[in-house]
Amino acid sequence: MLHSHTKIFIHLIWATKNRKRLFKNEFRKELSFHLIEKAKFESIPFISLNVQPEHVHGLINLPSDRCLAEFMQKIKGESSFWINQNKNFLKQFNWQRGYGGYSVSASQLEKVKKYIQNQDEHHRKKSFDEEYEEWKREYGIFDD
Repeated sequence: MLHSHTKIFIHLIWATKNRKRLFKNEFRKELSFHLIEKAKFESIPFISLNVQPEHVHGLINLPSDRCLAEFMQKIKGESSFWINQNKNFLKQFNWQRGYGGYSVSASQLEKVKKYIQNQDEHHRKKSFDEEYEEWKREYGIFDD
C-alpha cells in the first residue's frame, strides 16, 4: 500500500464544572460557532457539534498524526479562556476536568450525527446525569 488511509471517528462529550447549567440559548449558539472555528484552526473540524446548557457533544474525524488529548486540551483551554475574556459569566468559568471520547464505527456515523443534533429533544426525556450514568455502564467505566 502506497498511502495510509484512516477514518478515526470519535464522539466527544465534555461538561461545565460541576455540570452546572450555565449556557443559555443565545450563548450556546455563540459558543458553538467559536468551537467550530477553533476546531477548524486546529485542522480537526467538527462533523457535528451541539452545545447544551451544561455539556457539549462533538463528533470529529481524528487524523492519525494527531493526539486526542492535545486536541481536547486546546479546545477546552482556549474556549474557557475566551469565555472568561469576554466576561460572559460573573464568576470564572471552567470546564469539568476530563472528557469522554468514544470511537464510532463508520456504519454508525449517521446515527451518532442524528443523536448529537437531537440533543434538545433527547434531554426533554432524560437528564444529562441520567445519560452520563448510562454511558458509564454501557462502556464499562467505573468511578474510582
